[in-house]
Amino acid sequence: MSKYSHNYNVILDNMDLNEYRLRPISAIMYLQDAFARYCATRKMAAYDLFPQNLYWIVSEFNIEFLSKTPFWSEEITTEIWISEITKLKIYTDFKLYYRGEVFAQGNGCWFILDQKTKRPAKTDIITEHFEICPELVLGEHKKFTLGEIKDKVSEIVHKNNLSDLDFNNHVNNKSYINIAEATSTDEFKKSHTLKTLNIKFNRESFLDDVLVCATYKTDKPGYICSYNNQRRCINLRNSDIMGK
Repeated sequence: MSKYSHNYNVILDNMDLNEYRLRPISAIMYLQDAFARYCATRKMAAYDLFPQNLYWIVSEFNIEFLSKTPFWSEEITTEIWISEITKLKIYTDFKLYYRGEVFAQGNGCWFILDQKTKRPAKTDIITEHFEICPELVLGEHKKFTLGEIKDKVSEIVHKNNLSDLDFNNHVNNKSYINIAEATSTDEFKKSHTLKTLNIKFNRESFLDDVLVCATYKTDKPGYICSYNNQRRCINLRNSDIMGK
């Protein structure tokens, strides 16, 4: 079996309060959970790698939304598979189904890092446990380009706290996404619909780091949301948000 599927129900924490539907950015959380479950079936979960001084890290997500997201409590199906493996990178492609139809699809890029050096480990260990299904839903895997930053739309400052951390003791992806969404006003969210979302994780941030999150208009249709870590690093998020 080269593809992995798992069913979920849209829960209260993952829906918007305007239409009672799955928040588009919450779809990424289901995908990450599905990939973790897939890894667990192949004895490659985080707790399997830890004794080898290794851990998973995602470097980017690219996702496009094809239709409205599911309503609260509705069942969705995630389908995810490893589509390409290079010397250091592991690519996954995925689809999200609602009532038998695909409502979102995309891909992600993963690394296995050495806990001590923080450098990518070779992917030989992966090929021993997973088969490759060369189905690419967004075409060839390649780097996306950010538009040129223009006017600043909004900005917030966030200090990382314990609730932001994951089992690796760095800030989890869900927190980054929630903070980025918080830069938008309710009026903006009501007047725009998220069509495509490209997320690039450059570095980790940690407890008590102060993140300045700003949203900018670009020379392309859409917006860029970027993080400036005042203590350690810069993380970029690129969100292409099209108006209704």
